[in-house]
Amino acid sequence: MEYLGEVIALGIDSVILVVCLRQYFHCRLAVNSVKNVQICDVGVNLHDIVKSSETDKFNYVASNEERIVQDVYNTVPFALQNGSAKVEVTDALSAEILDMDVLCDEFKPNAPTVADLIWEFFTGFRQRGMQSTEEMLREGVTMTGVGELTLDKAGNLTLQPPIDGTPFYLTTMNVGSLLRKLDERRRVYKCLCIIFGTVGLVVGGMVVCKYRRARKEKRISEEKRQNLEESRKKRRQRVRDIELREDQICVVCKENPREVILLPCGHVCLCEDCSASINDYCPGCRAVIEQKNAAYII
Repeated sequence: MEYLGEVIALGIDSVILVVCLRQYFHCRLAVNSVKNVQICDVGVNLHDIVKSSETDKFNYVASNEERIVQDVYNTVPFALQNGSAKVEVTDALSAEILDMDVLCDEFKPNAPTVADLIWEFFTGFRQRGMQSTEEMLREGVTMTGVGELTLDKAGNLTLQPPIDGTPFYLTTMNVGSLLRKLDERRRVYKCLCIIFGTVGLVVGGMVVCKYRRARKEKRISEEKRQNLEESRKKRRQRVRDIELREDQICVVCKENPREVILLPCGHVCLCEDCSASINDYCPGCRAVIEQKNAAYII
């Protein structure tokens, strides 16, 4: 429990650092992927471009065209269209950036009943109301789709999330604006990684220094204890052949010489062995023991 605070702080910092690192590498992958993207316009020659690839698909392409979409509760199929040429978009909700226009943003306050008030009293949770937001991809909006472009056996072009894990985007921004946004996000996570990495190093250094200091103090204390033990053995060896007076013998064990003075009363009445187990009151006057020091009666 000695390092509990530092361990908790280091654990929280490590979790945040791991999340920031993961986001940083993800943003860096996204930036590199968008930089290397092959830009294609939706048109009649798009089929020939896709057929020219070995697998009838481009792993990562971008298209800056129009789209037709209708949003009812969830999603409906839509396509990027330019004249008679179109590219169907699948699994649009998996896009990391999906730009939609807010058509309705309404908050409806709740009128609580007596039962609701009783429930709120016991649970401590009060429902203020319900907010509903409706978003839609409008028809005729110029869009940029960044993903995997495939051509099926029926000759239909499909834009879908890349199977290699690279990001999927459907945005009203062009490729340049998208790159700037992703690069800015990457720089933010890079700064966060540096900050929390530095904090982790500082906290880790504090734990290491505290641990080394505790070990040093323990080693010094052990050396001091061993020196005192050796000194006590030598001293007792010298007095074994000498008959001690009554006022020189420990009042508890009646064997060893008196070796400890108790403060603040000032009585020298215990040997070191007995003083280790007596910490509350002086056995001579019952005064409270605040401090112990070595002492010898001659």
